[in-house]
Amino acid sequence: MADETDIEIVTVAALSDNYDFLVHDPISGRTALVDAADPAPILAALAERGWSLDEIWLTHHHWDHIDGTAALVEATGAQVTGAKADQHRLPPLTRVVEPGQRFEFAGHQVNVLAADGHTVGHIAYHMPAAKALFTADSLMALGCGRLFEGTPAQMWDTLSRFMALPDETVIYSGHEYTAANARFAQTIEPDNAALTARINDIESARAKGQPTVPSLLSLERATNPFLRAGLATVKAHLALTGASDLDAFTEIRARKDQF
Repeated sequence: MADETDIEIVTVAALSDNYDFLVHDPISGRTALVDAADPAPILAALAERGWSLDEIWLTHHHWDHIDGTAALVEATGAQVTGAKADQHRLPPLTRVVEPGQRFEFAGHQVNVLAADGHTVGHIAYHMPAAKALFTADSLMALGCGRLFEGTPAQMWDTLSRFMALPDETVIYSGHEYTAANARFAQTIEPDNAALTARINDIESARAKGQPTVPSLLSLERATNPFLRAGLATVKAHLALTGASDLDAFTEIRARKDQF
């Protein structure tokens, strides 16, 4: 398999607050795109680097993650990968995948992980050698996606699956929601020093117009309230001492929905 240093990942801002990601292997020259919000910035990023687009990997069916697909396929001939469970509401797919499967991209292994919760049929793409996890609207920077279709149990299962990955995993999520998520996170752990430090970093980055995505899984574990639902201190703050981790997560998600 190819070495992790071979992979270059470019964050592409799209629409008002979306992120898509170009995954480039310089040895083969192949490039994949994770989600396709808007073709214009993606095509511009490709042209700037002299890259062609070979593959598009879709995470879920929401319009702000798929609407650029048809134009990009027309412009580049890229092959499109998406979840079998979501196939009926995705653009036409040339490769259908299911959680637990894996495929290769330019000699790099890509694992397909279930990411239900935000939607049912949402998937994530994990590239172990590149230490990259493309989570879209499941695990997000300091947050998790609103539960439009799935249940709290499904999302907690998704987040628990991601938490089992190595600390150095880099989380490539789908939106610039981090500042708003940080304000909510403070209501759950007002005395979390790591969270306070992260908020300062977020404010500095946004003041410079810089993205707060991607983020390290280790940082999410230390600061993201949705990953910290199992902690006794968090449960005590929620007045849920002795409750299950799922119950604590469900309460945090409900509070965020009303925040």
